[in-house]
Amino acid sequence: MPEQASRLPTLFLGHGSPLNALRSNPWTRSWAALGATLPRPRAVLAVSAHWYIEGTAVTAMEQPRTIHDFGGFPRELFAVRYPAPGDPALASRVQRLLGPLAVHADTSWGLDHGSWSVLCHLFPQADVPVVQLSIDETQPAAFHYELGTRLRPLRDEGVLILGSGDIVHNLHAYAWGDHTQQPYDWAARFEAQVRAAVTTGAHAALIDYAALGRDAQLAVPTPEHYLPLLYVLGAALPGERVSFPVEGMDGGSVSMLGVQLGA
Repeated sequence: MPEQASRLPTLFLGHGSPLNALRSNPWTRSWAALGATLPRPRAVLAVSAHWYIEGTAVTAMEQPRTIHDFGGFPRELFAVRYPAPGDPALASRVQRLLGPLAVHADTSWGLDHGSWSVLCHLFPQADVPVVQLSIDETQPAAFHYELGTRLRPLRDEGVLILGSGDIVHNLHAYAWGDHTQQPYDWAARFEAQVRAAVTTGAHAALIDYAALGRDAQLAVPTPEHYLPLLYVLGAALPGERVSFPVEGMDGGSVSMLGVQLGA
């Protein structure tokens, strides 16, 4: 497929519950609207909170499997398949861009729910190739931002860099069940801080997010859902247009905020 003539945006989406793969709600409808309006990519490079391992790896198979990396959900969720093809050539390109860092060409992982629960709404025909990049759990936040900067050329090659996590992700505070929970004050404050820093390009503050205090400790008790945002920010160019195509808080403590940089 020919390369795109224009630069693709870079995109972070709060994916929330795996059940969003099956639901029609304001968040999933926003994802579908994005998929209909974004320039069509030739491929997606997804950085999911749910491939959080020791080391950096990239999926390099022709047909990645759909991974159901969760438990306790309805049987119909385990029946979901997202049969998007892989792109071994893109995996090799990622390895070259991230060199001399050792990036393992993985043929066993596939697409986890951080990717497919969002992509099934963005590109429901599963006709855009998808490659996943792991998050190295042993590395500090600045490392992940730096990898994003090295991946930036992909945007001019028709590749959508997609981070999937949640800016606020505290399941201990989550309001389980069917009742509605207003956002906790600390969750709303931290999300607002992140939103303001993204808007003003204050990426250093977002890399050193722990310095934002007690709200950050509650909003990001573990880093894996936050770090995909740093890849997306690293892949952005200074002064690019910032928008927030998806908004809201699920269960009081899971941010569904989406961040788009670039047209």
